[in-house]
Amino acid sequence: MALSERLARFFARKGIEYQHLEVDTAASLDAAVLASGKPQHDFIKATLLIDISGVVMAVHRFDSTLDMDAIHQITGRRLQPLTARQTARLFGDCDSGFVPPVGSAWDLQILLDDDVVDAERVMFTGGTDHSLVEMDGRAFRLANAGARKAHLVIRGPNSTGREALTLEEVADKLQKLYRLPPMPALALRILKLTADTEATARELAELIEFDPSMTAQILRYARSALFNYPGQINSVQEAVTRVLGFDRVAHIALGIASVRAFDVPRDGMLGMDNFWRHSLYCAVLCQNLAGYSGRDKALAYLCGLLHNFGLLLVGHLFPSEFEELNALRKINPQASMHSLEQEVFGHVDRHDILAVGHGAIGGILHRLWQLPEAVIKAAGMHQHPGYRGEHQDYVQMVQLANALLKERGIGDELNPDDIPELAAALELDDSVLERVQQDIEQVSADLDTLASSLAV
Repeated sequence: MALSERLARFFARKGIEYQHLEVDTAASLDAAVLASGKPQHDFIKATLLIDISGVVMAVHRFDSTLDMDAIHQITGRRLQPLTARQTARLFGDCDSGFVPPVGSAWDLQILLDDDVVDAERVMFTGGTDHSLVEMDGRAFRLANAGARKAHLVIRGPNSTGREALTLEEVADKLQKLYRLPPMPALALRILKLTADTEATARELAELIEFDPSMTAQILRYARSALFNYPGQINSVQEAVTRVLGFDRVAHIALGIASVRAFDVPRDGMLGMDNFWRHSLYCAVLCQNLAGYSGRDKALAYLCGLLHNFGLLLVGHLFPSEFEELNALRKINPQASMHSLEQEVFGHVDRHDILAVGHGAIGGILHRLWQLPEAVIKAAGMHQHPGYRGEHQDYVQMVQLANALLKERGIGDELNPDDIPELAAALELDDSVLERVQQDIEQVSADLDTLASSLAV
């Protein structure tokens, strides 16, 4: 069936005309929108809110985020998002995650963002995971007759009233509202050393050897079967000059030192153990992909290694919400991280600045820490399929590496990506993808061992 039974009956009773677009069965609404090939701005969605007085459906553009302060001013109510269980109970005839933005069919109170009121045509889910609905604006307004119309979504203070908060505004709010961790002193010294073109292997080794724990981790890395070095490695300087090279040692040391800024649990799909496993695999894959595509291998490695730091920052600042997100990730493998983050952080007073996702938060942190621009972009945009812009090659490398890792069950995203499209963007053919996957298979046991040692 193209629509949920209740919605189909409602449209028939009201004589509302619509067209439906068949898509491949999708794991989430995000995936269905992406699969449609239509611009995201053409789509609208429903966000369900509740308080002691009942449920309210807020209808807004798919690519927008609700302003809960504005909704409170409009309604005089302290509404909170429905849980997945409450939603499933209310929309029992709809597939999970596919709630149609037509509240009248379920006798719900409706808030309609004025951006939607002015739309000439709209597209939305009809309640199933394999079909979308398209109708003209007049028919949609008829379907939601009686809705209350207002500005519902987040807009910047200098905007014309149509734009969501910019990342600069999010960064400003984050720094004002929360105590963001500074880059640890050792990480800062390593970063400054890497920026010095005259720096030597001895200087890097001496800096690392001030920290016995890091020294042991670097030596363990150099002695691993990843590099198959036949001789003995007894010092960090030997690890730099004989096996790893200056850049690789500097980058892994930078990662080790930087992670110490965060207090995040080890367990769970989003815990520190899996964070290090994901980061190391991604770093090695990015380095290999860079080698085949003619990009800077050292920079690609660093982009892969540090791209997910936003998740650590979220866990550090909001431990209870992070625990909930960790649990949701395990039981909702079909959902995107973005949708899970919105589900969890809808309960936080300042959810508006967290709704941009952990990727953007990581990019903000990396900019605050003055990391290279490519690293900032790779972190900030890795959750955005189809990104085109500054340093897009490195963003696409991280996205392709993560897509390949999903096939191994590694990472925080489990829903599939368009691997051929990402490979084509980097001008890589199937034979290259096969080789990098074979390469990663050969060193997987060593990466797993190394990840476990780094997570301690």
